Amino acid sequence: MPSSFNVESADGYERLMGRWSRKLAPMLVDFAGLADGDRVLDVGCGTGSLAFTLAETPGLQEIVAVDYSPVFVEAATRRNTDPRVSIRQADACALPFEHNRFDRAMSLLVLHFVPEAGKAVSEMRRVVRPGGVVAAAVWDHYGGMSGMRMMWDTVAMLDEAALAMRHRYCFQPMMRPGEMKESFIAQGLADVEETSLLIRMEYLSFEDYWDPIAAGEGPLGKYVAGLDPAKRKAVDAAVRAAYEAGEPNGPRSFASVAWACRGRVAD
Repeated sequence: MPSSFNVESADGYERLMGRWSRKLAPMLVDFAGLADGDRVLDVGCGTGSLAFTLAETPGLQEIVAVDYSPVFVEAATRRNTDPRVSIRQADACALPFEHNRFDRAMSLLVLHFVPEAGKAVSEMRRVVRPGGVVAAAVWDHYGGMSGMRMMWDTVAMLDEAALAMRHRYCFQPMMRPGEMKESFIAQGLADVEETSLLIRMEYLSFEDYWDPIAAGEGPLGKYVAGLDPAKRKAVDAAVRAAYEAGEPNGPRSFASVAWACRGRVAD
């Protein structure tokens, strides 16, 4: 099933989100847990942040990473140097693996872009053996992403069409407190726990912050790319003013929170 995330290029995604995924990935791995000999599935691998974090654990037997986007699959494949890691294109809602194939299945910053997120959780449970673990993390767009909310709030005040987009951004699947836990339980997982994970997004300048969006990456980038020149200029200026907040252009740091959930496949 297609993702609702707009992908222009792997390099653009790296600047927009990949660099932050790499900071979050070790925290999800710690939360999910690993054991020697594990076979692990990464669902929605993107450019490989989670898969290559997993590969830093020498005791793992196998890491299989899948993504719906051929752009991401190609980029992750180019980066891969570990023979335990294999990368392929696949649909999170129809995983091409037999039942009980893996010891763990993880998904990093993906489920909120899957229209039928519960079905993706069900598929992750199906391909994990009894006693194995399913774990996932998604951003808390509404209450935990101060830097990104600043972009959306600014744009929404300038253009009525962006108001509805902001609502969709803030309340994508699995983003409300407890929603992912409820879905895990509904899909038959046991011992389900939900927590929050905190990183900081560090930007060198306004350009470091805004350029990936200006280049068309992600849902907001797609919207900005479609604006007429006058409105685009107004949006750029307003977001710059919000970023700088009356101070000179330069580094800024934004707290960023993700919801994380894990559950055990019942014996």
